[in-house]
Amino acid sequence: MATVYAVRFPEFDRNAAKIASMKNMIARVLPAVLLAAALCCACGVSAAGQDDDFLAAREAFRVGDALRFERYAKSLGGYALEPYIAYWRLRLRLEQAAPEEVQALLARVKDSPVSNSLRTDWLKLLANRQQWDAFDAEYAQYVGEDVEILCYSLQSRFRDGNLEVLEKARTIWFSGRDLPESCTPLFDALVQSRRLTEADIWARLRLALEAGNTGVARRVAEYLPPAEQPDGNSLSRIAVNPQAYLDRRAFNLKTRAGRETLMFAVHRLSRTSPQLAAQQWNALAEPFSEAERGYIWGQIAYQGAQRLDPAALGWYAKALNLTDAQLAWKVRIALRALSWPDVIAAVDAMSATEAQELAWRYWKARALKAQGRVADAQALLKPLASEYSFYGQLAAEEIGARVTLPAALYKPTREEAQSMGRAPGLQRALAFYRLNLRFEGNREWSWAIRGFDDRQLLATAEFARLNEIYDRAINTADRTRELHDFGMRYPAPYRDVMKGYVAQLQLDEAWVYGLIRQESRFVPDVKSSAGAGGLMQLMPATARWVARKIGLKEWHGSQVTQIETNLNLGTWYLRHVLDSLDNHPVLASAAYNAGPGRARAWRADVPMEAAIYAESIPFSETRDYVKKVMSNANYYGQQFGHTLVSLKERIGIIAPRSRVSEKPLDEPGT
Repeated sequence: MATVYAVRFPEFDRNAAKIASMKNMIARVLPAVLLAAALCCACGVSAAGQDDDFLAAREAFRVGDALRFERYAKSLGGYALEPYIAYWRLRLRLEQAAPEEVQALLARVKDSPVSNSLRTDWLKLLANRQQWDAFDAEYAQYVGEDVEILCYSLQSRFRDGNLEVLEKARTIWFSGRDLPESCTPLFDALVQSRRLTEADIWARLRLALEAGNTGVARRVAEYLPPAEQPDGNSLSRIAVNPQAYLDRRAFNLKTRAGRETLMFAVHRLSRTSPQLAAQQWNALAEPFSEAERGYIWGQIAYQGAQRLDPAALGWYAKALNLTDAQLAWKVRIALRALSWPDVIAAVDAMSATEAQELAWRYWKARALKAQGRVADAQALLKPLASEYSFYGQLAAEEIGARVTLPAALYKPTREEAQSMGRAPGLQRALAFYRLNLRFEGNREWSWAIRGFDDRQLLATAEFARLNEIYDRAINTADRTRELHDFGMRYPAPYRDVMKGYVAQLQLDEAWVYGLIRQESRFVPDVKSSAGAGGLMQLMPATARWVARKIGLKEWHGSQVTQIETNLNLGTWYLRHVLDSLDNHPVLASAAYNAGPGRARAWRADVPMEAAIYAESIPFSETRDYVKKVMSNANYYGQQFGHTLVSLKERIGIIAPRSRVSEKPLDEPGT
């Protein structure tokens, strides 16, 4: 296949293609150039010079160098990002700042996320100083979910001995992770008032051990009487090698600490070998209480289900008091076994909030329908069918409705879009994007559009589209509640470049666009934390391998963010993955995200609905990715005017392992 696709265009078309590519590049770059020029003219100073000074000031702030910070900050008066300079200047001397100075800056930057950063810093300082009245006044304006701040607020409210405050602190207690020191006085008060029982202490200790946080477990155990605390050194050794502990057979099952230690060892073993853990627990479980036995079977079943072990459903039958996460995996392993009663039982056992998730509403409806309870199934499917999502589309098809794009009832004019774009927060976002600080830019953008109505959101999305900031156009248009524009939610930039590749490689254009939307949101130069780059998010080794396969000369890694090169390499690799996986888009989507080997391993020994395959993918990122790619593809197909295909037809059936004719593995690094 590599030879077939090595040359994309005939020789006589190469010059024309290069000219077209240059025109496209100019058309794409020009808005950004004009924007930079406009910002430059507005401030009357070299934008590039101010940008450099801003970055230097930012670095000086990061390392706490106030003198160097001031050297660069002095040239940034009137600069679009000047609120950050003002915040950093005050932050460097916050402990010496007067309250009036802080309040003045908070009022000045109230329309920027900088205000919340400053307020968070100020609240922590006030709490450390025990200035609770000032803290309470400021906390009323706080927006956020910082646990440290929350615990400080509860400390303040507990000053009068209000024991009801401790009930809120009690909900914070049940966490397997380390919690801020600001929570410790509340936990001490809970223990002293006997609102935190020994059972509660063991419950959190278990959560910490489940998360592998033995250090947290040791600190939590200090709330127990010394004679009842588990041995911290044993817990640490078990975390590394549970089998060695189990092989010693030196257990003290007369104490709770001894039983919990052994249970931790079996649970820890289940993370690497559920089958072996089940064997061990069968041999060891008799002296334990019913609740303890059920707890460990739940852990073994949960780990086994995530490895798609068919035995997990049997282990679940012995489990008790399952969490929402464990019940979710009970549903998934039951789906793979087509055990519809277990699907219903698991969803019914979930918390009310979890049971309302789209996936569980859909699969419960399917289970009810499979059992002949059609009216009950319809009652769940009809409201679900109005959701614009993977399961919304499947639900609509299940009740015989046609999934179509909603009409765009409002189209903002260019003038309306430009008017929205003049908002200071959006201008700051643009400045951050120019500096390639996307995280900061996205934070400014999100802060600026909070509270917007549908018309404002769509006008702002159009402003993003005009400036080719497609990820923000998608993000902003996705937030509308009544007025929708799916052309904005599902943009198709670079289609003039894309068409040649998808045609020659015989790829489904809608699917490719659905994948790119999920990969990069059409940001050409985006780089992931793992090192993947460009529109189709190619890893360096993959890009290098494909470049060699197609005969691309003088390859350099920086080329991966070039639009045409990235599409060239990415579509070739996608075709390769598709060919190696039975030409199935769901398998290929899973492989593109998690690797072909995993996509193959996740199949079953019998034919399986692709929707069940997608729902039972062990990696949460890949599971969400595959469902969204396929949902995206259906919306793009309609937008492109392709032959209408139902989502169920598009995703089809996954053939069993034993019946799939697989091509030899030919991948990067093999």
